[in-house]
Amino acid sequence: MYSLNVPVPGQVAKLAGELARDLPEAYRRPRGEHTLGVKRLVGTDEPYSRLETKARETLTGQPGFECRITGIDYFTDVPKGSSPVVYLAVESPELHRLHKRLAAVFDPVEGVETPEYSPHVTIARGGSLDRAKRVADRDIEQITWRVEELVFWDGQHNQPVSTVSLPA
Repeated sequence: MYSLNVPVPGQVAKLAGELARDLPEAYRRPRGEHTLGVKRLVGTDEPYSRLETKARETLTGQPGFECRITGIDYFTDVPKGSSPVVYLAVESPELHRLHKRLAAVFDPVEGVETPEYSPHVTIARGGSLDRAKRVADRDIEQITWRVEELVFWDGQHNQPVSTVSLPA
């Protein structure tokens, strides 16, 4: 499965890694794999090249924008995989608008994407709900960064395929 993601700055990945240490029973993202999902790209048996072309067409004119880490939270009812999912919450009105544009072109992934888009950077998934709650109760300093590129991500191999600079 492919997705379009926002690369996160090193300080966000570092924070996620530090917080994950306090969730020892949970699965933690390996270093270098922290991203912020914008939209999963699916099509009826379409090859990746066609998915990327459709996404690039949809991105035409997309300016750069800001994202801000505002706190820590968790999901307990996830459509797929283990829970809880502890994450860094992200605020960005432009990211929401971009997600809506892409959602008009790419259908949701059944069993994975929910109607509510909650931008986040996953810290860890699974493990103790009590530990997740304790981590989520922490106060953190907000981190703001400017998004100047997006990454096409190969979820099967957990690696970037290509990038697109903004404005697109």
